[in-house]
Amino acid sequence: MRTIFTTFLLAILFHTNGIAQIKARSLTIDETISIALEKSLDAFRNKNMYRSSYWEYRYYKADLLPSLTLDATPLNFNRYRYKDYNFQTQEEEFALVESLGSEVGISLQQNIALTGGRLYLRSDLERIENLGGDNNTQFRTTPISIGYSQELNGYNAMKWKSKIEPLKFEKAKKQLIQSNEVLAWKAATHFFNLAEAQVDLKIAENRLAKDDTLYTIGKGRFQVGTVTRDALLKLELNFLNAKQSLNKARSMVQRYQSELNSFLTFGKDVKVNCIIPSDIPDLQINANEAIDRAIENNPEMINLKQRILEANQRVAMTKAEAGFNTSIFALYGLDQSSLDFKDAYKEPDNSQRFSVGLQIPLVDWGKRKGQYQMAEYAREAEKASIEQDRIDFEQEIYQDVIDFNLQAEQVKNANLADTVAQTGYEVTLQRFLIGKVDVINLNQARTDLESYKKAYINSIRSYWGYYYAIRINTLYDFINNESLSAEYDKLLQK
Repeated sequence: MRTIFTTFLLAILFHTNGIAQIKARSLTIDETISIALEKSLDAFRNKNMYRSSYWEYRYYKADLLPSLTLDATPLNFNRYRYKDYNFQTQEEEFALVESLGSEVGISLQQNIALTGGRLYLRSDLERIENLGGDNNTQFRTTPISIGYSQELNGYNAMKWKSKIEPLKFEKAKKQLIQSNEVLAWKAATHFFNLAEAQVDLKIAENRLAKDDTLYTIGKGRFQVGTVTRDALLKLELNFLNAKQSLNKARSMVQRYQSELNSFLTFGKDVKVNCIIPSDIPDLQINANEAIDRAIENNPEMINLKQRILEANQRVAMTKAEAGFNTSIFALYGLDQSSLDFKDAYKEPDNSQRFSVGLQIPLVDWGKRKGQYQMAEYAREAEKASIEQDRIDFEQEIYQDVIDFNLQAEQVKNANLADTVAQTGYEVTLQRFLIGKVDVINLNQARTDLESYKKAYINSIRSYWGYYYAIRINTLYDFINNESLSAEYDKLLQK
C-alpha cells in the first residue's frame, strides 16, 4: 500500500513539474524587437561584423603611425670554402672559413601618406667570431642610419587608402544600424506570423464551439421536423470542418511559436502570447523628406561614393603602370668595426648610399595601353551603373512611402469592416436560431466574419512592414523625428 501511494505521489509531482516548465509570456511587437536586438543570433552576427570593420580600420590607421621593430639573429654558423690567391706559391687555393655570428637591430619606420614613401631610422650591432686559425672576434656597429625610399611613378597607394578607408568605416557604422533595422523587420515578421496563427486558432476554437452548438440544436429541430435533412447535413459538415480547421490552426501556432522561440533564442518551453497593436500612429511621411534622409544616412549612398573612388584608383594605377617607373633610395649613417666591443662605437665613419632605379617599357605590343583603356571604360560604365542605382534607390523609397501613407487608411477601413462583419454575424446567428434564415446565409455571415478579421490583422501587419522598410532605407525614426544610431563604443567592449 505504501509503495502504491509513493508511486502515485511521484506521478503527481512529475506531472506538476512538467506543467510548471511551460513558461507563458505576453509580448508586444516593440518588446519582441527589443529582445531580438539583444539576444538573437542575427544581433550577435551584426555586432561582430562591425567589430571586424573596426579592426580593419584600425589596421589602416596603424599604417600611418610609426612602427618600432626589433629583429635579431642570435646564432648564425657558417662553414664554407672560397678561392684565394696565394702570392707565395702564386697559385689559387681553396681556403676554409668557419665563423659563428649573431646580430641584433632595431628600426623605426614611418609611412609618408603625402608622397607614398617610407622614412626609417635604424641601429645595428653584429658580432662575428672566426673559428679558424685566427680565432678572433670582431664587432661591427651601425649606431644610427636614416633612409628614405620612394616610388616616382605617380601612383600613391597610401593617398588612395586615406580616401577610401575612412569611407569604408563610415559605411560600416551605417551598415550596423541598417542591419539592426533589418533585424527589427525580421522580428516583426516572426511576431505577426505567430499573431496571425493565434488569431486563426481563436477563430477555429470559436467556430468549433458554435458549430457544435448549432449541430446539437439542428439535431433536436430535425427530430421535430423544423429543420430539413440537407440543412442538418450542412450543419454536420460545418462541425467536421471546424474540427479539421482547429487541428490545422494548432499545428500552425506550434510551427510559428517554434520559429519565434528559435529567433529570440527562447527555450522550447516558452509560449508567447502576441499582443497585436490595435492603434497605429497618426503619421504621414513626406516622400521628399524620406529621400533626403536616405541620401544622408543610407550606407548605399556611401557605397556609391566608394565605388567611384575605387574606379578612379584603378585608372590611376593602370596609368602609372603604363609609363616608366622610377624609384629612389637614399641612406646616410655611421658605422664602425673593432676587435673590442668597447671600441666598436668610437669614432664611427660616415656611410652613404644612394640609388635610382628605372624601368622603361620598350615593346609590350600595346598591353599596358590596353589595360589603361580598359580601366577608363570600366570607370565610365561604373559611373552609369551608379547613376542608375541611385535613381532606382530613390524610386524604391518613393514607392514605399506612398504604400505606407495609403496603408493607414487601409487599417481604418479594415477595422471598420471587421466591426460590421462581427455585428452582421451576430444578427444572422440570432435570426438563424429563431428560424428566420437558413444555413447558407449563416455560413456566408461566418465566412465574412473570419475573412474580415484576417484582413484587419493583415492590414496592421502590412502597415508595420512598410514602416520598417522605410526605416531600413532612411535610418530615420519618423515617429520620434530622430536619426537612428548605435552605441559603437559599447559594442567594442568585451
